[in-house]
Amino acid sequence: MAIHEHECRTHSGEPFNLRALQGQVLLIVNVASRCGFTPQLRELERLYRRHRERGFTVLGFPCNQFARQSPESARDFCDLSGREYGVTFPLMQKVKVNGPGAHPLFVELRQQAPGVLGTSLIKWNFTKFLVGRDGRVIRRFGPNESGAAIERELEQALDEF
Repeated sequence: MAIHEHECRTHSGEPFNLRALQGQVLLIVNVASRCGFTPQLRELERLYRRHRERGFTVLGFPCNQFARQSPESARDFCDLSGREYGVTFPLMQKVKVNGPGAHPLFVELRQQAPGVLGTSLIKWNFTKFLVGRDGRVIRRFGPNESGAAIERELEQALDEF
C-alpha cells in the first residue's frame, strides 16, 4: 500500500486525509513529550516553516512505546507542543510504531526504509522518515540526527518534480 493510502487521525480523533498531501515531501516522525530528544520539536517546526511553501509537511505521531515517554493524550501532547515548542505542523493520533498493534503507516515506512543492519524495528522516539513527492521513503534518520542533516536531503527532495 502506498504511504498516502493509509488512514490516519488527527490529535483530536478526526480523519486526516493523507491523499491531500500527494506530491508533497513529508517528514514523518514518532514524537514524545518526555524524551531527551523532545527539543527537536523546535527544529522540526523550523524546517516546516522554512519549506512548507515549497510543498513540505512534517507529520508528528505521538508514541508511548519507548520508556513511556509520552503518557498524555494526543490532544494534551498537541497543547504542550504548541505552548512549549511553537509547533504548528500537524500532530496525529497517538500510535504504536512496533509490534502487532503498530499503525499500518509505520509498518509501511519500516518496510521501505529498514534501520541499521537491516532491522525494521524503530529503536526510539524521534525516528524520522523523509518521504519524496512520489510517496516513497527517501531515507530513515535516527533520533540523534539533527535538522541540519535532514535539511540537505530535504532540499534535494523539494527540488525534484
